Amino acid sequence: MSPLQWSDTDEIAFQLHQKFPDLDPLTIRFTDLRRWVTELEAFDDSAESSEGILEQIQAAWVEYYRENQ
Repeated sequence: MSPLQWSDTDEIAFQLHQKFPDLDPLTIRFTDLRRWVTELEAFDDSAESSEGILEQIQAAWVEYYRENQ
């Protein structure tokens, strides 16, 4: 697998859902979301995230979460 970048919002959301399958992504803070993304094994992007990118990741994660509830 190639390294994840902030722009890989769907793959990041999928991996977060795999890591935290029972966690409702609407209940987390963006500070935690940012930290969890940067802690993913495949993540390798030194750029700063933006609120918009975090919102995109959260929205994609919500879709995975709802599909599996």
